[in-house]
Amino acid sequence: MNLPASSLHSTKDWHDWSILIVDDELGMRNFLLKTLAPRCHFVMAAASAEEGKDWLEHHHADVVILDISLPGKNGVDWLMELREQGFAGQVILITAFAELDTAIEALRAGASDFILKPFRVPQILNSVQQCVARAKLQRENHVLRRGLLARTTDPHALIGSSSALQQLRHSIQQLAQVDTTVLLQGESGTGKELVARELHQLSTRAHGPFVPVHCMTGSPERMERELLGHVRGAFSDARQARDGLLHYAQGGTIFLDEVAELPLSLQAALLRMLEDMNIQPLGSHRHVPVNVRLIAATNRDLAQAVAQGQFRADLYYRLKVADLHLPPLRTHKEDIPVLVHHFMNQLAPALGVAPLKLSDQELDYLRAYDWPGNCRELRNLIERSLILGELNVSALYPSPTHKRPSQGVQGTPTDLHTLEKQHIIAILDSVDGDKTKAAHLLGISRRTLERRTAEWGWTA
Repeated sequence: MNLPASSLHSTKDWHDWSILIVDDELGMRNFLLKTLAPRCHFVMAAASAEEGKDWLEHHHADVVILDISLPGKNGVDWLMELREQGFAGQVILITAFAELDTAIEALRAGASDFILKPFRVPQILNSVQQCVARAKLQRENHVLRRGLLARTTDPHALIGSSSALQQLRHSIQQLAQVDTTVLLQGESGTGKELVARELHQLSTRAHGPFVPVHCMTGSPERMERELLGHVRGAFSDARQARDGLLHYAQGGTIFLDEVAELPLSLQAALLRMLEDMNIQPLGSHRHVPVNVRLIAATNRDLAQAVAQGQFRADLYYRLKVADLHLPPLRTHKEDIPVLVHHFMNQLAPALGVAPLKLSDQELDYLRAYDWPGNCRELRNLIERSLILGELNVSALYPSPTHKRPSQGVQGTPTDLHTLEKQHIIAILDSVDGDKTKAAHLLGISRRTLERRTAEWGWTA
């Protein structure tokens, strides 16, 4: 028997949670169903461990309320079996026998809590609340650790007063109010992850996690395991079950950066998730419900990728429900002085140095440059300059025969194109043609660098 959640008594913390009750007493099952169903996403009841096992093979449960004394396999033995199989959910054991040895055995078997019958409604609600809080903390810690290790976007704010930035802020404010998929498009270094975080923080999901995922990280198989999760034994090294990042993002936002690089098999899984709002971990027959907002980003032309058969057309249209185009820095160069000031004040304390004071002529140098790496490249330049103690102009104008712009000169498009080409080739020469290193120094992706050099016919 299962009962749907009731909107009259829904609790924010429990809204996305599923609970399985296993007890052979009909009165206890009905009592728990009546108590928990109005507060949870889904509540299911089973009369034995065998029934509970069958249900868990095809469904997901965040919390299991399990009686110790059951016909057939008892609760403690089944709990030990669940843990050995990699079940990571919270388990509350209930019993009518107050024996210390039983309580110790239950906790050693992996129980989250131990409650004596008979109990009142506040007792079971408090126990479930503690389980939910503990599980949420585990999720947040996992996301935090991963986010600190995997962050790929520089932490700059949406700084600037240009019309391009004002329009971008206005669009962010509008899209944050609707819980829909958003596609962010723009060149590398324009701050797509920053915009995704802003959309999350201004939305009703701000209390939930923000989970960034870089889709070019690792093999297709690893990406599939990362996003969907897996059960124990799903592949050779799967010694225990693990939830996927889509599950960790419950109640929050998942940000897929470089979504164009997703393998076609994962594109299909992502499309199913958007349509059904559930996922199927690798090696599992069960479907896990998810409640996440998806924000995707790319610096590629997704429409072209669809035409070339590299990206699913149906997924493209699902992602493009709302889209934002992030302006490259060369289109709002009037923001460069305030960006420079921001980066100076942000980076100088961390480096233990004083901010540099740039002359008008030096700012003209910066405005004349085309910034192929956008704000990320500007930030990298300021960081290098702070370390050197002076503006590292040679990084922008490496050719000794090239005349730097005079004060007040903004540079023609032809001049800027030449400067960009000279700068990139000089960086490539400095790393012996290693495009991966050069792309890192420039603050752009290797794919972007290869596209630029192919246009010029440059070879190492």
